[in-house]
Amino acid sequence: MSFEFPALDDQAQRVLHGRGGCIAGAEAFNIEWLPPIMLIVAYAPLAEKLLADLLQDLTQQPLVKGVFLQQRDQAMAPVTHLWGQQQTPSEVTELGLRYKVDIGKHQNFGLFLDMAKGREWVKTHAQNKNVLNLFSYTCGFAVAAIAGGAQAVVNIDMSKAALSVGRDNLRLNNLDDKKARFFGHDLFKSWGKLRKHGPYDLLIADPPSMQKGSFLVEKDYPRIIRQLPSLLKPEGIAMLCLNAPWLNRQFLIDAVASEAPQLSLLSSLSPPPSIQERSPDDGLKILIFQNKAAE
Repeated sequence: MSFEFPALDDQAQRVLHGRGGCIAGAEAFNIEWLPPIMLIVAYAPLAEKLLADLLQDLTQQPLVKGVFLQQRDQAMAPVTHLWGQQQTPSEVTELGLRYKVDIGKHQNFGLFLDMAKGREWVKTHAQNKNVLNLFSYTCGFAVAAIAGGAQAVVNIDMSKAALSVGRDNLRLNNLDDKKARFFGHDLFKSWGKLRKHGPYDLLIADPPSMQKGSFLVEKDYPRIIRQLPSLLKPEGIAMLCLNAPWLNRQFLIDAVASEAPQLSLLSSLSPPPSIQERSPDDGLKILIFQNKAAE
């Protein structure tokens, strides 16, 4: 079995999105290009023959210097070296911006590559904007926003360690970290604090699908949406992201209609060509809403 990969350069990208169900034989894994290594991310055990075929394909790519396997189906998602260079990169570049990565220490390495179009959109639309970045993780959206000319970005996430990496990411790109605030707080106890730094021209919400004890998407996303009118300026924009495969884009549309009818759907973002899904509802959904101007 052989797989086709997009052209490689020095920019990180997802090169195979098997989990989208559009590539026969690849349904159990994705492959991330983190120059100069490839990371096979497996969500089920891979047959020896399949792994051998993947290695043969990947090692024929001239820019690939090492191949690693992450087994997301196992406890702690261990990473194993398979071929070539044994050291994983500590940073990658995407769309000209640099991000710290840590491969093998955590389940996620610091940058969700399927969100590349979201970061690109934010960079393009951030000029002179006051931005609120909910569930900011390592602040990839903040990097994109400030690189795109944002006036200020407020980042909030329960993980202070992730926010620390976010501050490092800004400095890595020689961006002014004084334009950014970092709140390591529970979002649902922080609405008042966030409103003090608003109202916002652009709000980004990219919550986890499920996080035991802190976030259940069906219950908690509508609670976030309910707050949007009090956080956004008239004409302000909300970029709402949803990566729960069991929920379709209509879930977000209905939640906005119910909890924040002042907002109207403007558009949705399509994934990169290498990320194919059987249906637009299966994978990552990114919808852009606008607050209706006050009468």
